[in-house]
Amino acid sequence: MWDNAPLLRNIANALLAVSVCAMLYGAVYYATHLPGLFPLQSVRLSVAPERVDPAVMLQVVRYEVQGNFFTVDIERLRQSLEKLPWVRSVNIRREFPSRLAVRLEEHQALAHWNNHELVNQQGEIFTAGSDQALPSFIGPDGAAAEVARNYKQFNQQLAVLNLQAAQITLSPRHAWQLHLSNGMVLELGREDMQQRLARFVAVYPYSLAGIQGSVKNVDMRYRNGFAVSGLAKQS
Repeated sequence: MWDNAPLLRNIANALLAVSVCAMLYGAVYYATHLPGLFPLQSVRLSVAPERVDPAVMLQVVRYEVQGNFFTVDIERLRQSLEKLPWVRSVNIRREFPSRLAVRLEEHQALAHWNNHELVNQQGEIFTAGSDQALPSFIGPDGAAAEVARNYKQFNQQLAVLNLQAAQITLSPRHAWQLHLSNGMVLELGREDMQQRLARFVAVYPYSLAGIQGSVKNVDMRYRNGFAVSGLAKQS
């Protein structure tokens, strides 16, 4: 081996190449980690927030952004911003040589959830204050997405009557109840909800529209009909 000149030259060249790469890596690492080199000068929001407080966002950015353009912990900043009320997701990227670009997606509230949280358009639960006039969803843990999905289907069916679901209740036994915008409470039960609601929509103009101010409860769980209860007393 030691008298094999070509092999020795190849080994020497390989060691030299490794040494040069290590030196270059060390130099680059040192240069990019110098506090005064490549300082971050600005953070750009792609879209102005509608519900997230810009002052609170600025506080988070000032607290979390440390280091320079290369060393700033983008993942930590993203996680901190996503903890803010109304923030659904955050995407952050570097814009050379001195700026971070932040794209913020806010929650779009669909309804109140169990009287103390909110549900967004994707059926996800989040916590935030809201003064919006929203419907109310009541249901067991883990059911928010299903309730949100059925809410949209129910409203599509009710639209022909110019009605909406003001409240949806899903019981622990998976029975559905709708409080309609006209004050009626509609019992749909645990199965065939869309079919039962379609039957309600079909009979409403002929059987219920004229007495809607008096009817409180409509039970659609019967196979071939429905039951009306809770009639208000007429003065």
